[in-house]
Amino acid sequence: MTHRHPYPPAQLQEVLSRNHTAVHLIAALTRSTPAHAPIWEHLDTVLYDARALVVELSHVRTELDKTRHSRANLLAAAQATLAAAHDGEADPLWYVRDEVAAQQANAFPRGAGGDAQ
Repeated sequence: MTHRHPYPPAQLQEVLSRNHTAVHLIAALTRSTPAHAPIWEHLDTVLYDARALVVELSHVRTELDKTRHSRANLLAAAQATLAAAHDGEADPLWYVRDEVAAQQANAFPRGAGGDAQ
């Protein structure tokens, strides 16, 4: 069964595009009404912060996707282990050990600060 999110994901590229447009509008307003420069500077800072949040959200989504993939693989290995045990295989835990080893190898690749174990 596929799990669906209750809210559709924000279209980050569209958000960045609107942010870019707003930054240019603020720049034009700053030039046309210099008396309000502190207001425009504040809004420009807020828009910069929003852009940084979009970038961070993109990174978090990537990590979440990786975590979901790892969890699905572990669940599949557990199901294979249960089926193998039911079928009387000699080493049903092989599926879980293999998946755990694969995930550890991906999490700690050789040369990334130490040897994989």
